[in-house]
Amino acid sequence: MIYFYDGSRESFLTAFLLAYPDEEACLTSSGRQLAIGQQSIFVRADPERAKRAEKRLREIDPDCLDELDLMLRSGDRDKDRTLFEYFRLIAARGEPVRKMLAEDAVSAADECMRRITFEVHRFHGFLRFMESASGALYAPISPDHDICDLLVPHFRTRLPQYPFVIHDVKRKKAAVYDGSHTFLAPLEKAEVALSADEAEWQKLWRRYYASVNIPSRERLAQMRGYMPVRYWKFMPEK
Repeated sequence: MIYFYDGSRESFLTAFLLAYPDEEACLTSSGRQLAIGQQSIFVRADPERAKRAEKRLREIDPDCLDELDLMLRSGDRDKDRTLFEYFRLIAARGEPVRKMLAEDAVSAADECMRRITFEVHRFHGFLRFMESASGALYAPISPDHDICDLLVPHFRTRLPQYPFVIHDVKRKKAAVYDGSHTFLAPLEKAEVALSADEAEWQKLWRRYYASVNIPSRERLAQMRGYMPVRYWKFMPEK
């Protein structure tokens, strides 16, 4: 049986509670081709069932629910299988399993979380703000994982006096800091009027990048390792 859920925490916990006794169960939050004779069910979030599953998992390992919230952000194709197998192992063992890295389910979950947190770390350096005419800062990104709100604390600490918007154009949402509060909002498309100085700042940034580059000593493969090509789209120096 394939259990479809909507990608939310409550829906996953509901589906997990239903699927756990089924040895052939598979959870997914995306479209999937069914095999001949394979059955499926779309699981709607059930607050009572989700609460029961959460209560039991919290009794076994309070920290695993933070891991659930993190892994639900993953853009990896195998995210749902990783989640289900990891939490099934926790429930079956009745104890925290995160240190059991010899288990395939644990190593897959650990790698999934590592990729998300590493991308957050990368965007601390890769994100490029543009100054709008109002003085607020705007930065479009297209990350592999759903992380735009996880970037806010770093930039809120670095730029506390500036309101800013971090726009995930792939997921059509934005993390907004208004100078005092942070919130998430849907944002399909943004038309930003840039400040008079912004174009000059971008020219200066490109000039600096060109000046520190040594054409005779280019190491393109190394550069792509440090700055993956998929992030270049919104970086003015590239």
